[in-house]
Order: sequence, then C-alpha cells, then structure tokens
Amino acid sequence: MRNKSIMAVSAIGMVMLYACSPTKNEETSEKPIKLVVVDPGHFHAALVQKSTFEDVDSVVHVYASDGPDVNAYLSGIKRYNSREENPTNWNEQVYKGDDFFQKAIAEKAGNLVILAGNNQKKTDFIKQSVDAGFNVLADKPMAINTEGFELLKQAFASAKEKNVLLYDIMTERYEITNALQRELAQSAPIFGELQKGTPKDPAVVKESVHHFYKYVSGQPLVRPQWFYDVEQQGEGIVDVTTHLVDMIQWAAFPETVIDYEKDVVLGEMKRYPTKLTLDQFKASTKAESFPDFLTKDVIDGVLNVYANGEINYTLKDVHAKAVVIWNYQAPEGTGDTHYSIMKGSKANLVIRQGKEQNFKPVLYIEPVGSDAGYEAGLIEAFKAIQGKYEGIELKKIAKGWEVVIPQKYDTGHEAHFAQVAQKYMSFLKDGKLPDWEVPNMLTKYYITTQALRKAKEQK
Repeated sequence: MRNKSIMAVSAIGMVMLYACSPTKNEETSEKPIKLVVVDPGHFHAALVQKSTFEDVDSVVHVYASDGPDVNAYLSGIKRYNSREENPTNWNEQVYKGDDFFQKAIAEKAGNLVILAGNNQKKTDFIKQSVDAGFNVLADKPMAINTEGFELLKQAFASAKEKNVLLYDIMTERYEITNALQRELAQSAPIFGELQKGTPKDPAVVKESVHHFYKYVSGQPLVRPQWFYDVEQQGEGIVDVTTHLVDMIQWAAFPETVIDYEKDVVLGEMKRYPTKLTLDQFKASTKAESFPDFLTKDVIDGVLNVYANGEINYTLKDVHAKAVVIWNYQAPEGTGDTHYSIMKGSKANLVIRQGKEQNFKPVLYIEPVGSDAGYEAGLIEAFKAIQGKYEGIELKKIAKGWEVVIPQKYDTGHEAHFAQVAQKYMSFLKDGKLPDWEVPNMLTKYYITTQALRKAKEQK
C-alpha cells in the first residue's frame, strides 16, 4: 500500500526519494518536473537530495520493494531534512511491493524516472521507462555487459522516438581539477597539441582508487549485499570506469561527436579481484554471513570481487588507459583518490592526489622540452582561464607550476550531484541534449562492456 508518511520535498531534477517522517509543512508545489523514483539501492540516490532545486514538484512518487535498501535511503533523507543548516523539505509518497515497477509504469504519477540501484535490472528498467514516455536520469552504469549495451541502444532510439531525455549522472565532470585540466588542454600556448601516445605510454591516463568501507555524509556507509555480486553491480571494469572513460573523451575531445564504430580500437584489458574476509563483509553490509548468491565467488572462506580493471584503447587514434582499483578501506586520514595525466606537445597536465597533496587532488602543469618563451606564453594564456575561474593562480615549483585553486571551488563529491541535476534540468527546459551527448554515451558504454568481454576472453 502507499505509505501516507510524507516529507516535504524541495525541488530536484534527478533524485531518488523515499518517505521518512511527516513534517509540519505538507503543502505541495505544482512544478513542471514530477519525479518517479524506482528501486533505489545506491547511496547516490540520497546524495542528489542534499540540495534543493526549482521546477520540481514537492510530491515525489517512490516505487520499491521493502527491505534494507529503502530503509538506508530513508535514513539519509531524514538526516538531510532535519539538519540545522539548509535543511531539505521533501514530500514523498511510497509504494512498496514486489510489483513496484509495474505499478510505477501503470500509475505514471510523474514525468521523470530516477534510477540508482541494482545494475542487473537497471537497463531493462531504463528501456521500459523510456518506452512508457518517461524522461530518465540514471546513475552509472546504465549497462554492465554487452547484452545490456544492445538494450541501451534500443532505449536511446526509443527516447528519440518518444521525445524524452535519457541521461546518466557524470559527477566527475564537476570536480574542479578535472574541469580545469579540460580547460587547460584547450589552450594551445599552455598545452600545445594532444599527443597520440603508444600502447605502453598512453597520451591520456585516468586512474581511480575506491574503497568498500567508507563514510558518506558523516556516517559509515552500509553497502547492500548485492553490491558485492558482479552479476548485479557489475565488475569494476564496467562500473567506476564509466566515469574514467567519460572524462577521457570529455576532456580530450570536448563537445565532439564520437562514433564508437569508427573512432574506437580496443587493446589489452585486465581484470582481477579484491579479496574480502567475512569480517570485512560483515562490517560493510551488517550481514552475518555471505548470502547464497555470493557462494560462487567465495574461495577458502574469502570473497573474490572482480572490482579491479584496466582498459587500454585508442580514441580517434589517441592511446588512452582507464584503471580502477578497489581496496577494502583507506588508511586513516585518506580516502578515494584520483590520478590523471594528459600529455601535450608543450606540457603535461597532471592531477595527483597522494600523500604529498594531503590526499586532495592537485593539478600541475609540467612543461616538456626547453622552450625559453614558454613561461611568458603560459602566464599570458592563463589569464583567459582566470577570467572563467576567478581566484585561481599559478605557483612555480620544480617541475613546472601548480594550479592553486581557492577553497570555494572544492565543494566535494557529494555536492556534484546537485550540479549534475541543474545541468540535466536545463536540458529538460531546452527539450534536448547537446548533439554530442547521446553518441558519446553510447561510445562510453560500448568501450566498458566490450572491455569486459575482451578481458574475460584474454584470460
């Protein structure tokens, strides 16, 4: 039955919402965007609700099966609603039942479906939602295998026919060092031309290190048990690498249509497991034992999760590499880390996030060659970047320059969901996505799903 507990909801364009506790203000707003939240199971569903937005109705219709995923989500939203600073005010109506998806499609209580949960079901949910005439905003990945990619192609074709927008949540485009690396790469006096690289020395490399046990919004993150099943979550090579592959084409070929059938050549792929003890699994999931669906991955009492992967390929003849690594827990005082390099004819643009950087991402400009006039050209060209990002500065160091970024730009990963939401809602207002977004999403998921297929074959 529909849960009558209601929380007032401030506007948002891409969130997953659940009923928590009633609030004093139960008024509803009439806004053009009406959310239908389906099967939330990932903590990203709550993160997009940390902020408020215009144009989204305060009543959100949620459809899910009952269980710990829903409860975890509700707890997160309740914290955001009750915080002292900038509390949210969500009004949610929830249907819980095994037929939740059929109910969501039949009732059509809104016009935007939000998906952030079990990836095994997600691509099918995307396709059926688009077929029913919903706009869809989905957490990554939208496909975790080659079969899913074929279905995703059909979903994009259906979205075009139905005149609705299908889009994924690419938060890393909004991280400031990533954004500045992209800007600098477009400056010929600073970067020169993007190099082609070689298979052993790629011109663009993105590496991301993540952790199973972590804190989100100040609370220990409880992972769903299915998160550790690669048949449900997807292997690392098709999950987090979605962000890395996206950033490679976004930064190297900004706003350029990429055709995966012509512009991509796949190279060597790698995949290997992270090994977790039962105690680690318990701490992360609060479960007392490995569920039956994970017994296939338990060897000598240790869970093997194929969360690590490496993709080597060329994109428009540029050699690129994407690497994802999952450890159990970060050392004290550290967290998830990111490394990135783009190699230009005049300089390399490097993002490092290690001990020297206090585990915060720092962007460097490291000149190549010995051009005596490079520094003067850099300083002059950098003024244009400063015009877009007020307050950034250059700091001379031994290898070149560090880009000094004011604290105001360091909003943190959790805040990027709001930025994605704002961008997506601007697309909804325009009634279309930029011409390059759909072909490049298809390219991204072609690369990741084919990389998994090839990695398994190579083994």
